[in-house]
Amino acid sequence: MSRYTGPVCRLCRREGTKLYLKGDRCYGEKCSVGRRAYPPGQHGQGRKKTSEYGTQLREKQKLRRIYGIHEAQFARYFDIAERRRGITGENLLAVLEMRIDNIVYRLGMADSRAQARQLVRHGHFAVNGKKVSVPSYEMRPDDEVSVRTGSRNLLQFKGIAEGAAPSMPAWLSLGEDRLSGRVLSVPARDQVDLDIQEHLIVELYSK
Repeated sequence: MSRYTGPVCRLCRREGTKLYLKGDRCYGEKCSVGRRAYPPGQHGQGRKKTSEYGTQLREKQKLRRIYGIHEAQFARYFDIAERRRGITGENLLAVLEMRIDNIVYRLGMADSRAQARQLVRHGHFAVNGKKVSVPSYEMRPDDEVSVRTGSRNLLQFKGIAEGAAPSMPAWLSLGEDRLSGRVLSVPARDQVDLDIQEHLIVELYSK
């Protein structure tokens, strides 16, 4: 199964909002959403109002692209969220947030989720002292993720240790060395800073 390797700025433009897929570029003047706030393609500026189904689909695609996962993976996560107690939409966001690649990104050890996914896949991180190289690895409360000893001399991590500490979501804590962090709890909905209407995704899958 292939992964999208095209220009990610097209994905942001297609969804009509910033998905923050390119790190610092998304916050600057070069962001394509700010310069061309319409969908890509020949007919991008002539698109008509979407249907109810189209609105639900776009919300699902937006969330899927934020976390960089395939359709089959997303459907599996939705199934997991639906079987858990609580509100399905909120469960879905919590499951996605607990992926190790997302947590590495949230801790400020990578500029984007895509970069975090690559760093994890290359074996630069350990969870509770054991090497983890699967980006979809689901972390749990009280788990600790850290940069492995042999990777700490890489420029990517040296810059982190020497730079300013990033702001942390309430459900995570950053180690003093800034190269490790701990999951304090499963994030609540108000702790996930995403402009997502998850109830639309639930409605889409309920059809």
